[in-house]
Amino acid sequence: MKLIDKVNKALEDDRCFWSFEYFPPKTQPGVMNLYDRIERMCNLGPLFIDVTWRWGGKSSDLTLELCSNSQTVYGVEANMHMTCTNTNFGLIKGALEKAKEQGVQNILALRGDLPDGTVEFDPSVGEFKYATDLVRYIRQTYGDYFCVSVAGYPEGCLGPEDVDRDIAYLKEKQDAGADMVITQLFYDVDNFLAWVGKCRAAGITMPILPGIMPIQNYGGFKRMTELCRIRVPQEIWDRLEPIKDDDQAIKDYGIEVAAAMIEQMRAAGVRGFHFYTINLERSTRLVLERLGLVPAVSEVRPLPWNPSLSEKRAGENVRPIFWRNHARSYIKRTELWDEFPNGRWGDARSPAYGELVHSVQVRPSAAQAVRRWGSPASVDDVKALFVQFCRGELDSLPWSDTPLQPESALIQQRLADINARGFLTINSQPSCNGVASSDKTHGWGPPNGFVYKKAYLEFFVAPPAMQGLLARLDAEPSVTYHAVNKAGRLLTNCAEDSANAVTWGVFPGKEILQPTIVERVSFLAWKDEAFDFWNAWARVYDRDSPAAALLRGFSDEWYLVNIVENNFQKDSEAIFELFAGLGQQLPPPAEKQF
Repeated sequence: MKLIDKVNKALEDDRCFWSFEYFPPKTQPGVMNLYDRIERMCNLGPLFIDVTWRWGGKSSDLTLELCSNSQTVYGVEANMHMTCTNTNFGLIKGALEKAKEQGVQNILALRGDLPDGTVEFDPSVGEFKYATDLVRYIRQTYGDYFCVSVAGYPEGCLGPEDVDRDIAYLKEKQDAGADMVITQLFYDVDNFLAWVGKCRAAGITMPILPGIMPIQNYGGFKRMTELCRIRVPQEIWDRLEPIKDDDQAIKDYGIEVAAAMIEQMRAAGVRGFHFYTINLERSTRLVLERLGLVPAVSEVRPLPWNPSLSEKRAGENVRPIFWRNHARSYIKRTELWDEFPNGRWGDARSPAYGELVHSVQVRPSAAQAVRRWGSPASVDDVKALFVQFCRGELDSLPWSDTPLQPESALIQQRLADINARGFLTINSQPSCNGVASSDKTHGWGPPNGFVYKKAYLEFFVAPPAMQGLLARLDAEPSVTYHAVNKAGRLLTNCAEDSANAVTWGVFPGKEILQPTIVERVSFLAWKDEAFDFWNAWARVYDRDSPAAALLRGFSDEWYLVNIVENNFQKDSEAIFELFAGLGQQLPPPAEKQF
């Protein structure tokens, strides 16, 4: 969808909105971490995100990949930067064609930063000299397909003496077909508002979104404002000086400044705000929370998972629960499907999941993984890591790059208890019975609805403990399960083709939605990934090391099990009663010797 349509609708509704800017990291682990950050920050309800592009198009492929995946995997509109500086026509043309093919419909057209070490701009380099040339080319070639945004400079591109000339250039961009303006960062709100007035007087009618960058540290802030020739009110310098060596105090004051700026602009009628996040989350989140700009559940969670903006997945509203923490993998393995579940899962035999082309990988580097997880020498060592994760003492495991979901925190201690007994959980959800769709923990979907969930657990378990558990499961008429080992030996009490809805919602004027299911074919496809994470973890260590051998043993010998307590009227504790007395309790940590 074109951003100008979303922006105009928000302005028509007199509704505040915000957007986030990110830059492409230079390492693959950095890219993976950024994806996690984008996913988390989508819960803050941005109208869109944008991703920068380094001069000469050096990051063009990665910029497009980040934009495309943000739309397809996380369901947030993306605005792709595109610069002219030192960029040849072929690269620009190819990038625009790829963007169109991948459904990226929004471009931020820029002249771009000068090459490293360059002082003066040389317009003789490259086919496009200025951003106006790029805007004009996009419009002439693609018509109205793209929303084209451009940069604005409240304090002049190169200094205050350029302000009037830059406004004239901005009007030329509008006349060439630009749709909206995103400004360079600034800290003088009075000057920004006066500049907007000058723009309107010059005939510029495009929406103008002010650029906000919360201050993160003194040295970086000083260098950045000097480099960009940004005027900083003396009051800010006076407040920064006594705390310049205290990074946390600087961040806290940066939040205060950004919030005060937005409040002043809101009072003047400004409704849209663009955050330069520099790939950081905390300050942006706290600014929005401080201002009460927290979106309703219905705005950020139309479903329990982020719906894709991919055209071919339009209407998709059912997914298996197994890939809950691995949306990118699910999107990849289903990208060749001709149609996607809509309303009901349908015939469980029809989906053909793509094969795992590459082995899964753990997110941290080998050195980071060893620092985080140590070198486990026994099953108890591994159990202890899972217990720490459940208690929030460890922020990730190979199966989950982020801490427990907020809803699983409700059963945190019970999860820790069964992990201590050797039932190593990698996915879970508590039950709920008719909770309001606006609920901060369980809620999703349109307003004034009610949501329901069955208790669900997914875990690895050694064969001896599993035998005792299965005997109990078979005796419980309200419980269904699947258990499978790496070789594919399946044990289950479910009918061959059954799809079991574990989440559903009832909303005014709509059919019942059941967006999350448990289903056999999907579970068997997922188990290949789930077991391979043990091998990925093992590859962190020397192949012949005891730690690597231990972890490969989990993959080769243990079972992956999922359990559904279908009586959703039972509380979330009921499913854990099935584990009472089973497994071998983790011994208490040894007392420290002094």
